[in-house]
Amino acid sequence: MKAIAESELIINNDGSIFHLHLKPEQIADTVFLVGDPARVTTISDMFDTIEHKVQNREFVTHTGIYKGKRFSALATGIGTDNIDIVINELDALVNVDLKTRKSKSDHKSLNLIRLGTSGGLQEDLDIDSFLMTETSIGFDGLLNFYKNRDAVCKLDVEKEFLKHMNWNPKLASPYFIDGSKELLEKLGQGIRKGITISAPGFYGPQARVIRLEIQDPEINDKIRSFNYENKKITNYEMESSALFGLSALLGHKAATICVIIANRYAGKYSKDYKPAVKKLIETVLNRLV
Repeated sequence: MKAIAESELIINNDGSIFHLHLKPEQIADTVFLVGDPARVTTISDMFDTIEHKVQNREFVTHTGIYKGKRFSALATGIGTDNIDIVINELDALVNVDLKTRKSKSDHKSLNLIRLGTSGGLQEDLDIDSFLMTETSIGFDGLLNFYKNRDAVCKLDVEKEFLKHMNWNPKLASPYFIDGSKELLEKLGQGIRKGITISAPGFYGPQARVIRLEIQDPEINDKIRSFNYENKKITNYEMESSALFGLSALLGHKAATICVIIANRYAGKYSKDYKPAVKKLIETVLNRLV
């Protein structure tokens, strides 16, 4: 088995992986991924004990014990580009021997659970309610850089969506990818399920207009009207497509549950979504133990 070159897998002088600054023993088998570094503390404050606290740039990680089970909380920052870093480096921590730079013969699968916030695209999505992503749509194009992308994506839906949207060829080709069915069943009881778009930006890519006009002013109306097997697109966020796609390719289980903090078509925004986020964290923690 060939060793991975130093330029491709960068290890820091202390033996930690390049961006996350983590060592293999510092992460749990279940990792909560959040965009906001402050939300890591919200999660770890619920732990009974904290074993590790590591920070480099926006990547903040706390690992500890909750009711006898070990968890990590990791801040990814915003966007699928950061998810590309986080998932590849988490995978390397558990599936590559960092000393020999060779892949391990025994594969380890992580549970990677994004707990975030999101904007609703259907009027009946209540503010501060929870939504679990069953399928994510990547507007970011990130997964298209990886071989075997088609093997894990829902190509029939992609085809129908491109046709429905009259997709602009100047944009990245969207991809449809499911999350872990096992985590969906374990965590999703009583929580609405939906199809989530991961956008490569907050403003233009989500059809927000401040001073710059967008290519297609009707894009959100077309998105909302898309219906495949009686399922509609429910919300926007910015990370799940890469999380689901890379996890599927690397053999990890991925899930996303978000608090709906804005409804684009009802014109409503949460006055204070932090209590709902805290409730979501508590709910997920208790379902996992």
